[in-house]
Amino acid sequence: MKNKVVLITGGSSGIGKACAFAFGKAGSKVVITGRDQLRLDEVAADLAAHNIECLAVAGDVSNETDVQRMISETISRFQRLDILINNAGISMRALFEDLELDVIRKVMDINFWGTVYATKYALPYLTAAKGSIIGVSSIAGYRGLPGRTGYSASKFAMQGFLEALRTELLPKNVHVLVACPGFTASNIRNTALAANGQVQGESPRDEGKMMTAEEVADHILRATIHRQRDLVLTFQGKFTIFLNRWFPSLADKLVYNHMKKEKDSPFK
Repeated sequence: MKNKVVLITGGSSGIGKACAFAFGKAGSKVVITGRDQLRLDEVAADLAAHNIECLAVAGDVSNETDVQRMISETISRFQRLDILINNAGISMRALFEDLELDVIRKVMDINFWGTVYATKYALPYLTAAKGSIIGVSSIAGYRGLPGRTGYSASKFAMQGFLEALRTELLPKNVHVLVACPGFTASNIRNTALAANGQVQGESPRDEGKMMTAEEVADHILRATIHRQRDLVLTFQGKFTIFLNRWFPSLADKLVYNHMKKEKDSPFK
């Protein structure tokens, strides 16, 4: 990772911020993006205090023009791009029958289209570097989660896109990694959208019992170094995928009952 240039979308908190430190400490130059300039500047200052060279670029990944500018500023500063980590994401929680469709559009715009835009405009530089494209997905990209239809759809779409792209890029030796962390302690549940599009606020799960963002970032770093194609974390995540593949009807019931137990569950 020495002197590699890494661009991380959604880099001001959670897994994105943890990846900035993990890759930076491994010797990379880091570009972080996000919508909140103040938070980006705070993280950039913290990175600099750890002797990590960093560029903070404010922008919205669901805005194609913003993404073009993110890539342009990265190349202007560092003249190259080796690794793209598509981490920016948003979740939602509501029954589909109660859901305003704009919620799904917003989730798709950020989680799926944000990945498409960033990958499209970064691809010439990543191809030149024979670099890595990383999608931070979810177990919800393998197994649809009740109460999270829009989120599951966005992660299935991301994984299908990256799988197809990986195959297209085989002759060019560009590495594509799909990372599925499982439930991770971050703010994604706090910022999840409710049925009416308002931010949920309080997390419905015990964040203290989850894998930390720093642990996830360390796994992603190692998977990038070894150019793995897939990364599935936590026993619960691996077991869910196994059940869904071999015992799908049982998985339906177990997943439903598990999600039903969440605090303030939308299930009646």
